Amino acid sequence: MPEPPAADDVLVLTPDCRRCPALVAARDRIAWGNGPRDADVLVVGEAPAAGDPDDAEWPGGNRSGLAYTSRHSGRRVRSLLASVGLDGRAFYTNAVKCFPPDGEGSNREPTPTERSNCRGHLRAEIETVDPAVVLPTGKHATASLLAFEDRTLDGFLDHVLAPIELPSLGVTAIPLLHPSYADVWRSRLGHDRDSYRGALSAALRSCGVL
Repeated sequence: MPEPPAADDVLVLTPDCRRCPALVAARDRIAWGNGPRDADVLVVGEAPAAGDPDDAEWPGGNRSGLAYTSRHSGRRVRSLLASVGLDGRAFYTNAVKCFPPDGEGSNREPTPTERSNCRGHLRAEIETVDPAVVLPTGKHATASLLAFEDRTLDGFLDHVLAPIELPSLGVTAIPLLHPSYADVWRSRLGHDRDSYRGALSAALRSCGVL
């Protein structure tokens, strides 16, 4: 299993961003992107979940202030990237940096306004890291990237592991299944764990990353 990221890996853009009042009221911390500034790939999730205060190593972005640091999704996506040779070569972030509460302790889908308010942060991260490839995890993260091109997303599963050019960002996106649901959806795409990993490796090689 991968090691959790160090606190000094964080890329803080606006220390006390207050663009979304509902998220400011609910968050513990802003979950900023983290990883090497010269990473080959940049992984984009949707938003941090509430987090687990009892997990010292993998409490989640809302608790740690570092995106993709939950025991379930964070460890899974980091393990996937490590398995294809990208351990230490990936930067991890979310399309929305703060926990969006559903009023019952869990998380909801961020609103269009919240996504729009955070889009400048995501662009700044992509421009700072300048990766060869962006890996959005799940349909919402993929839709957030396509919004930079004024495009909407139809049929997310049809796009999984298929490179998408994003000319306004100067990068190629390769959508991934969200790590929380990958076990459910892999087989519907005709993959098991090994073949899915192999297909990701092939897609990354086609983009010159591996």
